[in-house]
Amino acid sequence: MFRSDLENRPETKSYEPIRPEGGLWRMVKRLLAPLVALGFLFVKFKGLLFLLLKVKFVGTGLSMLVSAGAWALVYPVWFAVGLVVLIWVHEMGHVLQLRREGIRASAPMFIPFLGAYIGMKEMPKNALAEARVGLAGPVLGLLGGLATVGLYALTQNPLFLGLAFFNFLLNLVNLIPVLPLDGGRAVGVLSPVVWVFGFVLMVALSLLVPFMLFIVLFAVLLGGPELWRRWKARNTPEGQAYHKIEGRHRVTVGAVYVGLIVALALLMFATTTPDPTGALAA
Repeated sequence: MFRSDLENRPETKSYEPIRPEGGLWRMVKRLLAPLVALGFLFVKFKGLLFLLLKVKFVGTGLSMLVSAGAWALVYPVWFAVGLVVLIWVHEMGHVLQLRREGIRASAPMFIPFLGAYIGMKEMPKNALAEARVGLAGPVLGLLGGLATVGLYALTQNPLFLGLAFFNFLLNLVNLIPVLPLDGGRAVGVLSPVVWVFGFVLMVALSLLVPFMLFIVLFAVLLGGPELWRRWKARNTPEGQAYHKIEGRHRVTVGAVYVGLIVALALLMFATTTPDPTGALAA
């Protein structure tokens, strides 16, 4: 008995070809899913959340958890946790100096993918006090980065080297001389004109480095109105009194500001690694 070739062939089944999703669309879905879930939770429990946020340490802790979760969508979990801890160290520099200056302020609140902020409930007595508060964050952030480098030296875990790199980079970006960044608060003691230079520099950097665009938008939304108000008031009696600082203090602030920029830039390049998040070693 003869059988045709068709009988010997395996049964043909209809199927839909697999269409791989692009990397950008997959990333958007990963970001949107938890944001939508958080939105539903906020709507359902917004009363309880507002009550908890009024408690300083609870509000800070919750915002840290949310921020760490957001970073974990992009980076390995332990890298995300370490990054949030280093941002907290930076913010504690501001907290400690605010207390020394006797300035009432809110607890640190973390913003996913941007960092954290502290709301001053009153203005410093002069531009020098504001400069000290602004520089205290990067100073402690620099020390936190050096401690992270020490952990890398002890463990040889590339995760710590990557965290140090990102820490130095974030603190360096924070020194761009424009409000509401720390650099903008520091250079106010030198001259309000530096704010204009800082804004132009930030826009130029955003054209070269795409992630800077988010920082530009953040600065415009939060610092734009304040920058415009201070610029208009720079020649008023109140504005001149606020910026009337002795020359030796201006030199000291300028030296610390430039020194921080140089140190952070050198440390950032010294800790550059092809595996900044430690993902390859995981």
